[in-house]
Amino acid sequence: MQYGICHLSIVPVRIAPNDTTEMVSQLLYGDLFKIKEQRKYWIRIKITFDGQEGWINKKQYQLLSEQDYNSLALEQETILSTDFISHIVTKESVFQPITAGARVDIASFLKHSHEGNALKPIQDKSKLVETALIFLNAPCLWGGKTPFGVDCSGFTQIVYKINGFTLFRTTEKQATQGDALSFIEESEPGDLAFFDNTEGIIDHVGIILKDNYIIHAHGHVRIDRIDHTGIFNVEEKIYSHKLRVIKKIA
Repeated sequence: MQYGICHLSIVPVRIAPNDTTEMVSQLLYGDLFKIKEQRKYWIRIKITFDGQEGWINKKQYQLLSEQDYNSLALEQETILSTDFISHIVTKESVFQPITAGARVDIASFLKHSHEGNALKPIQDKSKLVETALIFLNAPCLWGGKTPFGVDCSGFTQIVYKINGFTLFRTTEKQATQGDALSFIEESEPGDLAFFDNTEGIIDHVGIILKDNYIIHAHGHVRIDRIDHTGIFNVEEKIYSHKLRVIKKIA
């Protein structure tokens, strides 16, 4: 088994070993992974944080020894960037931008230094909404999980990650986590609301706000009304998503 670390700002993780295929997720600076398969130009990886698998280009990672991987993977004092965007300075004195959720305690291992705000995740549910608002108006990007482009489950995952909670990468898998609530009135800001399509498949997720509002990625990260039926788009005066279940994760 071989191991790697993302030493770049953002690296696309694709469904197949080809630049034209679907992006299923992204590696952020400091993300660790196991290498499952190798091709001439690509490697198939399993991301340590959430177990998501996919393909990355061989030119976009740094190889780790098993000893270094285990040491970094077991580190309890992880520190994440909390700024929309900040910078690390490489050993060549090059400024490299990184985004919210990047793991910056690894910077010293890579002989980099971090310039910006960062915190150890503290599992404080009260901070989830504050973090979510950083992403307001971020455009939708399938497979994305940064303020420059997110999908709905990438948005919820990175918001929860910054606050010390681990969610799976996909909406369908996130819906298996936590405890279901019987009524929307039981929900609190920071809870997750899941929505299904006409075939009954859960395909959308957002974060509950106070006073019957929700923040979610739909075209862009936006705030809409929510009730027992689903998400109501005030601008278009329609229900855009049908509510399936509300989950309390934190």
